[in-house]
Amino acid sequence: MPLGPAVLLLVVFLAGPIAYCVYASFTNMALTGQVGTQFVGVANFTRALSDPAFRSSLGLTLVFTFLSAIVGQNILGMILALLNRSSFLVVRAFCSAVVIGAWVLPEVVVAYLWQAVLGDGGSWNSIVGFLHLPTQEWLYDNPILAVSIANIWRGTAFSMLVYSAALSEVPRDIEESALVDGAGPFRMLTAITIPMVRRSIGTNLMLITLQTLSVFGLIYTMTKGGPSDKSMTLPLFAYNQAFIASDLGYGTAIALLLLVIGAIFSLIYLRTLNRSETL
Repeated sequence: MPLGPAVLLLVVFLAGPIAYCVYASFTNMALTGQVGTQFVGVANFTRALSDPAFRSSLGLTLVFTFLSAIVGQNILGMILALLNRSSFLVVRAFCSAVVIGAWVLPEVVVAYLWQAVLGDGGSWNSIVGFLHLPTQEWLYDNPILAVSIANIWRGTAFSMLVYSAALSEVPRDIEESALVDGAGPFRMLTAITIPMVRRSIGTNLMLITLQTLSVFGLIYTMTKGGPSDKSMTLPLFAYNQAFIASDLGYGTAIALLLLVIGAIFSLIYLRTLNRSETL
């Protein structure tokens, strides 16, 4: 069977680890200080749902995803794609190089870069202090906003590339006809351009949402979830429970709940896409 090796690799490296994680989430598996592992049923999940720390992390995860993906990367990516479409070749090349350059940088590098910008003695405070404006301790007062800004800066290139490809398929003659009929730029954008690329918008939203839900290295490097857990998103919370507190079963259960949240977002986006196709 030609697909045999590929199926075997998927089972060994994808389905196998997922199945083991599901098993671990229903046990009291621990990294240290335990003789054996016992089956505890849904105790880890009920513990998570009643844990104030889990609910706080869930709220911060949704805020981080909304700010940095649904609003930040999505809207900024569309704006950059529209500007590139109507700009000169040199401007498009420069803008694309800068944005994609940020995208290809590793998460850890981006995190240290934005620490240097938004830290107490960083570039931002140096500039606003020079202008005699009030400084801001971003990483202490608004850590979730700080990591959202860093994630927007790093991830916007993906949305820009998706929308640039989608906009290149929009017929110019339709837009020119709308301009002749008296449609302004905003009217043409909302009535013609965006409806014609709505499938790309839905696909992009689904992909960047799933990607942002699982962001770990950027936040861990910038804030480690602090201060006082004010940037403790679910990936960091699961890591702390599994590897810092050594409660592997509970940490795995949190990771599976994060997987369920991602699946819910995916179903919402897919249902919205299918509904828009029937209109």
